[in-house]
Amino acid sequence: MTTDEFFNKSLTLSFEFSRYLLAHPEIEEKIPKGALVALLLEDDPEFNQKAMELAKAKREPNQPMVIVKVQRLLPPTESRLVNPRLELASNL
Repeated sequence: MTTDEFFNKSLTLSFEFSRYLLAHPEIEEKIPKGALVALLLEDDPEFNQKAMELAKAKREPNQPMVIVKVQRLLPPTESRLVNPRLELASNL
């Protein structure tokens, strides 16, 4: 797994987990304040190893750590935007 692949997968997981928390605020309440959150994919041991190495390196002494194990990611869907139109600010 390249650095770019790891970064892109981490970014996608972070974004999707943020969306999940917005829809399920009761989960966010279970995460200790200031905790380091490590997101892992159950079907990707190579990603998980790198994610845990990074998490351990970034974790501060006595910082709580929460590991979120994600079964899988569904394929991306199209945008929910309907017919967006762009206008140049100079035309307003």
